[in-house]
Formats: sequence, C-alpha cells, structure tokens
Amino acid sequence: MTASASAHHEDRVRVTEGGRAARLTVAGVALLALVLLALPVLALLGRALTGDALRTTPTGPLLDALILSLWTSLVAIVLVIVLGSPLAWILARRTFRGKALAETVVDLPIVLPPSVAGLALLLVYGRRGLLGGALEVAGISIAFTTIAVIVAQTFVAAPFYIRAARTGFLGVERELEEAAAVDGARPRHIIAHITVPLAAPAIGAGLVLAWARALGEFGATIMFAGNIAGRTQTLPLLVYSEFQGGVDAAVAAACVLVVAAIGVLVAVRLTHWRAML
Repeated sequence: MTASASAHHEDRVRVTEGGRAARLTVAGVALLALVLLALPVLALLGRALTGDALRTTPTGPLLDALILSLWTSLVAIVLVIVLGSPLAWILARRTFRGKALAETVVDLPIVLPPSVAGLALLLVYGRRGLLGGALEVAGISIAFTTIAVIVAQTFVAAPFYIRAARTGFLGVERELEEAAAVDGARPRHIIAHITVPLAAPAIGAGLVLAWARALGEFGATIMFAGNIAGRTQTLPLLVYSEFQGGVDAAVAAACVLVVAAIGVLVAVRLTHWRAML
C-alpha cells in the first residue's frame, strides 16, 4: 500500500470512528431526555400503584371533580367548535387588513400565564368587570360559578383548535372545491363533503389537543371560578386542594389526569396514522 493510500485509509477510519462517536453521543443525550421526561410520570404512577393512594382516597370528591371536569370540558369544546371554526376558515381563506393582529389575538391565550388569563376574565365578566354590570342587570352571574369554569376552559383551549383547523383548511386544494362549484355544488355542500373531510385529520387533532388543554386547565379556573367543591372544583383543582392535606389523595387525582392525558396522546397518534393511510 502506497503512502497516499495508507493516509487515505487512516482518514476514512478516523471519519468512521468520529461518526460513530457522534451517533453514540446523540443517542445518549436523547436517552437522557426521555428519562427526564418519563421519570416523573412513572414515579407518580408507581406511587399510586404501590402505595395507599388508590385505596385510601375518598371516591366521592374524586368522582365529583372528574364528572365536573368531563362535562365542562365537553361543553367548552362545543363552544370552541361553534365559535372557532368560522374564525379558522376566515384566517385560512381570506386576506384582510388586520389579519396579523387577529392571528396574534388567537395565539395570545397560549403564551399568557394561566393566572393572568384568569385575572383578565375576571376583569371582564366579574361583578365589577367590564361586562359585569350589564350581566348582573340581566340576572346573569358568571364569576365563581360553573359557567366560569366553562368560559375559562374555552378561552385557553380555543387557540389550539383554531390553529389546527386553519392549517387543515389551508391544506385543502382549492382546485377540488372550484371543480365541485363548476359542477353545480352549493357552497355548503362543498364545505360538508369536500373541505371538512379533507381537513378532518388536522381538525381532529386540534379538537383532541383543545380538549386536553381544557381538561387540564388550572390557573385561569382558580382565579376566575374559584375552588368550590362540587361546583367549580375540577380535577386539577382537586389535586391542588388534596396536596395541602396529604400526598396520597393528590396522587390519586393526578393519576386520573395522567390516564386522560395518555388517552389524548393516543387519540392524536391514531388521527395522524389514519390520515397517512
């Protein structure tokens, strides 16, 4: 082997060894990240399964909080669909002055600290809030009621659905809609039979994420609706309340939320998997 060939071979060996070392380093860091993310959840589930949390926790308050969380979050999702779908459509299909501002307003609840969101809602819908006087005259009370829970959940969850639905509507080829219009299809039929089915994977994923955000809402709820057992105490608030008196009851309530979160993630994965078929 000539000197140049030997040097070339040594360079290839060094490159191969360097690439292997880089891959091992990346794999090690990735494994560390997975451990850091999974360990707290595994510790929570392990404490619930091996300790006395599930056996000693009173089921009454837990079931009340679970039922309240489920039905308020479902009502919030219905409101999100009804109010958010037209807005997502306009943001996807129309160009107008102030569109960037509208998109910023939609995204704002995502970046606002939940406590700030709750305070803002209180300043609008509270008894002394911007609309509080008019609502009181009409005999409507929102703050520190179950309605406040739904309003808070809707406020924080809506951006997740609107953003996903907007992406779904943008992904629909306009040529298909135009061809249907040329064939005589009415706008509502085009939306129902072409636009929505084609955008359904993104819309479905947005709905699931919005529901998960509503179900796990804490800060805005406790600021705007309070923490009243049987009335405004959702599961996240129950976790907080039980933690003040002991860990086991808080662990049991937290595990219910973890199971719900896992179900949400599975639903999102299934939505994307079906979209690829």
